[in-house]
Amino acid sequence: MWDDLVRAIALVLVIEGMMPFLSPDGWRQAMLQASRFPNKTLRIIGFSSMLIGVLVLYLSR
Repeated sequence: MWDDLVRAIALVLVIEGMMPFLSPDGWRQAMLQASRFPNKTLRIIGFSSMLIGVLVLYLSR
């Protein structure tokens, strides 16, 4: 189980690092734009992302 968790975290880090590596200017602009969103919007985006991730995990098993 711990091996799977470590692999999942490693994969998240790889995916998260792709955008700033491939397009640093685009990533910076996206982060600046996201910083202007109200907290409620960011929470909704985060919650939606988590729900989609859980759904994908559930359907892939």
